[in-house]
Amino acid sequence: MAKFFGTNGIRGVFPENFSLEFVHDMTLSIATYFKKGPILVGYDGRESSPIILKIVCAALNSVGFDCNIAGLVPTPCLEFAVKKLDYSGGIMITASHNPPEYNGIKPCGNDGVEISREDEIIVEDIFLKKEWIKNTSKFGITGIDNRAIDVYVEGITSQINSHIIKSKNLKVVLDLGNGVQAVTAPLFCKLVGCQIFLINEKIDGLFPGRGSEPTPQNLLELSKKVQENNADFGIAFDGDGDRSIFCDNHGDILTGDKSALVLTKFILQKNLNSIIVTCLNSSSSIELVANEFNSKVIRTKVGSVEVSRKMLSTNALIGFEENGGFMYGKHNQVRDGCMTLALMLEFLATSKKTLSEEASDFLPSFTTKDKVVCSKEDHIKIIQLLQNEFPNSNTTDGIKITINSKNWVMIRSSGTESIIRIYGEAENQEKLDSLMIKYIEKVKSVISDNTFKTNPENN
Repeated sequence: MAKFFGTNGIRGVFPENFSLEFVHDMTLSIATYFKKGPILVGYDGRESSPIILKIVCAALNSVGFDCNIAGLVPTPCLEFAVKKLDYSGGIMITASHNPPEYNGIKPCGNDGVEISREDEIIVEDIFLKKEWIKNTSKFGITGIDNRAIDVYVEGITSQINSHIIKSKNLKVVLDLGNGVQAVTAPLFCKLVGCQIFLINEKIDGLFPGRGSEPTPQNLLELSKKVQENNADFGIAFDGDGDRSIFCDNHGDILTGDKSALVLTKFILQKNLNSIIVTCLNSSSSIELVANEFNSKVIRTKVGSVEVSRKMLSTNALIGFEENGGFMYGKHNQVRDGCMTLALMLEFLATSKKTLSEEASDFLPSFTTKDKVVCSKEDHIKIIQLLQNEFPNSNTTDGIKITINSKNWVMIRSSGTESIIRIYGEAENQEKLDSLMIKYIEKVKSVISDNTFKTNPENN
């Protein structure tokens, strides 16, 4: 298993366990993996990003690699630019939705997609052995490449019918979450003739507006703004702009699963016999939609890397995660908040219904997730105990305990934080609440038992 890479790239608290020395050495390891330049580097709005950027570029130059700075851009913008502008690879400096004290680095290959789990292990092996590429000629040069934003927005626009969107004069509320979609999402909306209302539009690495991760609990302002302005919908992005959560025209927040169902049905109507890739913790409703259009669903471990790489290997059209990460294969096989926004605009421009009406067409799906703080040792013990109790369960990623197709719970360790995550789906809210209470109590009982046994005061 990876030691430094989590569910999404490498993250840590700066400068504690994510120090400049660590960044330098890990960049050399990524460069050794890439084998050659040039490398495109982007960064988010966190306060530590500019200094980390200097270290990343200096490390690349020290081994003879040229690199260009794309600037303050969303992660999917950096990834798309790497692919379209013919770079050998890319490094995005971001900690996505993590709190402000975190930062991280996320490498992507020349195909514009995050490197695979197998390649993450290769990078870590290089890092641990310090077997870095040697500079045999001259130092590399750091330059500026201002094309990323234009290339990204043009790429998104080429995938949708902008003329029909312009004809509808749609009204959209953008909650930019003080994150880096602020440089691209409003620009795109103006290009396709939308009237926009902005919330938290100033890029600020402290995320003072509502935090870096959009959740139903912190999107009250988005709901209110949609209702006040009679908007067609609202959308909230995370810190690095690759995930998006929607708010319908009534101000109701849609889960990532629900918005994915809406968009998947829209896309499959024009693309029968397609492949959809999603994680084990996504709603079972996606299979019903896929069957309607003679399409196939492939399930993976949790994590956008897992979904993206499976999309590439199977030539899948659609990929998504329950957390609002949606991927459109015709554009790029990565989570992309602005591409998702574009698809929703085209969908509503061609639909005779509102987003609320479209979302209500699906059978009710009751899903939720929770988390419990605990140590890595507790993570292992919890999963092992549950595997012993439910030996026939799916253990591909943590454990997924399935009662039937409509009722299940999944428990897995977070790849980025010292927490264990609990996901659930049930046929009604009462059963879902009961399921979650039962398994959260199971998790907490293991933790409290361990705490009692290991506390010196109890010996």
